[in-house]
Amino acid sequence: MVSGQQSEGPAAAAARLSGFEAVPQGRSGTLSEVVLTKGDRRVDAVVKRGHAPGATRAEAAGLRWLAEADAVRIPRVHGADDTWLVLDRVSESTPSHAEEFGRNLARLHSAGAPAFGAPPPGGLTDAWIGTAPMRNSPGESWPEWYAEHRVLPYVRIASDLLDPAVFERACARIPSMAGPPEPPARLHGDLWSGNVLWDSDGAVLIDPAAHGGHRETDLAMLHLFGCPHLERIVAAYDEVAPLADGYRERIALHQLFPLLVHTVLFGRSYAGQATAAARSLG
Repeated sequence: MVSGQQSEGPAAAAARLSGFEAVPQGRSGTLSEVVLTKGDRRVDAVVKRGHAPGATRAEAAGLRWLAEADAVRIPRVHGADDTWLVLDRVSESTPSHAEEFGRNLARLHSAGAPAFGAPPPGGLTDAWIGTAPMRNSPGESWPEWYAEHRVLPYVRIASDLLDPAVFERACARIPSMAGPPEPPARLHGDLWSGNVLWDSDGAVLIDPAAHGGHRETDLAMLHLFGCPHLERIVAAYDEVAPLADGYRERIALHQLFPLLVHTVLFGRSYAGQATAAARSLG
């Protein structure tokens, strides 16, 4: 880290990382709005301060990887280091273009990943989903990888709130419940409704925990936390990349991951939901 970066303000960080002049416009928590200018160019931008060293650099790598698919719209990254991230600001509007989002999400997933658990190029093995740890360790078989890296680590962290035996039994059932094998998809990785912003042109994805995974995990997050026009989104997705038979019966399986993450982050209120999802697997 360059000396003094920890104490600099968001506008100064935005100017340093983007090469533009930066004028502050307002601040809320870890997010600050700035206007970037260079000659006749003007960009409304957001400056984000990371919760841990490297978190913003990892998020920038995920945003760029998702953007490379040229599918769902992703805010442009103007610069990032281990403390700060500068990206386009989304001017939010009424949710619209739901079918377009569904089709584009299918294309994003179809862009693929080298392996289950593969981090984005330039991303980190030890990364985060929100402020919870998330290890990007590649694996070849999704059922085993999902149990080892997306279920059991969070059960261990929250073992005071959970009965590990319930989740161990659920993990033993994953191979028989996973459906037909699928190639690794390019996942957003934290696709709850708050990370799907809508402007006048449709959906824009922010705050990824991007990695290679099963495409149904992203869709399960949308089902878990709600999303405007969800049935229209899924129907349009299915037209472009048909979902395997039994997709809806597997939603609880894929929701184990976000429910356990939320148990780690927010405690007992999610522990019961995670346990119910695990028990529903038999």
